[in-house]
This record gives sequence, C-alpha cells and structure tokens, in this order.
Amino acid sequence: MLHYPFADTPAPGTAREVAPGVHWHSMPLPFQLDHINLWLLEDQGSEEQAAWTLVDCGIGNGETRALWEKLLEQRVRTVHRVLLTHYHPDHAGNAAWLCERFGARLWATQGEYLTAHAVRSSSAGYTKEAVLSVFRRNGLAESLQAGMAGGGNRYAALVPEFPHSYHRIIEGDRLKIGEHEWRAIVGHGHAPEHLSLHCEALNVVIAGDMLLSTISTNVSVWSIDPEGDPLRLFLDSIERYLELPADILVLPSHGKPFRGAHERVAQLKAHHAERLEELSRALEREPKSAGELLGVLFRRKLDAHQTFFAMGEAIAHLHYLYYAGRAGRSLGEDGIMRYARR
Repeated sequence: MLHYPFADTPAPGTAREVAPGVHWHSMPLPFQLDHINLWLLEDQGSEEQAAWTLVDCGIGNGETRALWEKLLEQRVRTVHRVLLTHYHPDHAGNAAWLCERFGARLWATQGEYLTAHAVRSSSAGYTKEAVLSVFRRNGLAESLQAGMAGGGNRYAALVPEFPHSYHRIIEGDRLKIGEHEWRAIVGHGHAPEHLSLHCEALNVVIAGDMLLSTISTNVSVWSIDPEGDPLRLFLDSIERYLELPADILVLPSHGKPFRGAHERVAQLKAHHAERLEELSRALEREPKSAGELLGVLFRRKLDAHQTFFAMGEAIAHLHYLYYAGRAGRSLGEDGIMRYARR
C-alpha cells in the first residue's frame, strides 16, 4: 500500500515543511482537478533570509496571485529562480510574473520552454482547429465538436505572459539548491520534456505530473505529433522511478506526498494494461474509431473539457496497440481512421 505521511493539504497561502528545506504549498484550480501542489526550496541563506527556488507556480489569475502575495509577504521574501516541471498552465501561469518581480531566472527544459511559447501564440500546429482536425479524423461526433470550437486561446488566458529567456536543464543535470544537490530526470508522454528532480541526500523526488498517487496522468496524442506513441513514452519514463529507493518520498503535483513509488509504477502499468485489453476486446467484432470507443475507456458522462482530454487519451491507447502490432487500422472513405484487433 502507498503511505501518506501528511494527513492534510496546506491551506492556500500557507506552506508546510515536508523535508529539510523543502516546503509544500497548494494553489486552487478552476477545474475538476481543483488544486496543484507547488514546492518552495530554501536556496541561498537560512530559512528566515533565504533566496528561494520555486518549483512550479500555478495559473496566472488574480486569485492565485493574491495567494502568492500572502505567501511572499509571510515567508518567501526573495526568489532566486523559478523552476518548471512542464509547460501546462497550472505549472507555468505565474512564471513571468514571479521572475519579473524578483529579477529571477526561469529554469526549464527546452521542450517545455519552447512549447509554452508555441501554445501561447497558437503557432507550430498548436491551434484549436488543428486539434479538432485530428479528432475529426479519429471519429469525434459532430455534436461534441461544437462544444470545443470557438472561444479564445485558453492557454494564453491562464499564462498571460511568459519569460523570453531561460536557463536550460537537460537530463542528468545536477542543480545545487541550498545545501542539497538535485538531479534532473526528464520524462516523456505527458509533456515533451517533463522535469522531475531527485535529491538523494533527502530521499525525495519532485515528480510533477509523472507519478500521481490517486489518478492516472493524462497521456494524449495532440495535433503537433498526430502519429505519435506517447503512451509508450510515458510507460518507459515511469520505469525510471524504479531506479530510486522504494521508500522515497514522492512529491506529486496533485494529491498528497506519498511513499511507495515502486508500487505506484506497478499500479499504473497494470491500469494501462487493463485499458489496452479492454480496447482490444472492443475491436474484435468490427473496426472502430477513437470517438466510438470513448465509452470503453471513460464510463462517466463527459463535458466538453473532459472530452477534449479523453479523445487525446483514446487515440494514444489505440496508437499503442497499433505500433505494438496488436491492432491494424485503415482510413475510411469518410475520412475517419478505424482500428481492428489483430
């Protein structure tokens, strides 16, 4: 079983020390997933006079910034740098605001830095129409497409500005933060170059969205890489956590910190194996598209926001079966891709 050493999530605007020099705080989110965990690392100086390193920073709206103001006034007086695990808006929304406020530098992997700019500017294939084109090709019903079309750039609304320079992190880099060294672990599947940070001395890993305790990480095919196999990349990436101690304290972006990384990797692998087998059985009688298989993977009613991510996941699972040789596929005269079990 997974072990949760902390019973409660810190109230927004407050922080709790979970390991020497490592502090946990959370910020609210306007989604079904209603909060994100953020991490404060004591960097230069003592806790009372530290220049902190911040890991992730919440969405860039007034409510979150007001809570940051409270935290900055009470605890975080100076910021040395802002570290991003990945480009998603709940992680990157306040990066520029915090960097500009303190004259701090953004640290990130190149894939996440450049993707944030591309999505903010709706460039390089990151447009709503490009995503809907992929979804149409994969059988999303017209009635569901209507709920996704229109509106502005949601990402840019949640990440209203983003730094125009950064310090690049690559796999294996070792970052000196305060008295401790943190090793960069780069994973794939959920985001282009998702960053996790492992501190051997503290037996702690900041896992971001790669290893969550109670929900499975979203793994989707998107318009920028419509023929990709992100589920294989994700499953390969979480194997990296088996190289860490079994009792390591995992600090995830959602849910509570936990011990039991090896068990959680096994649970996630079993979860996806079950979903793949369910899809495979659903393809036995006749070819089906991802849109026709949403009910197999997701047994609850989905709104437009949830359907957006569900389609990406369904395509990712079908691509996994196809590239593994467990399914064939063909493009119909109606322009829809359908899969059949092999």
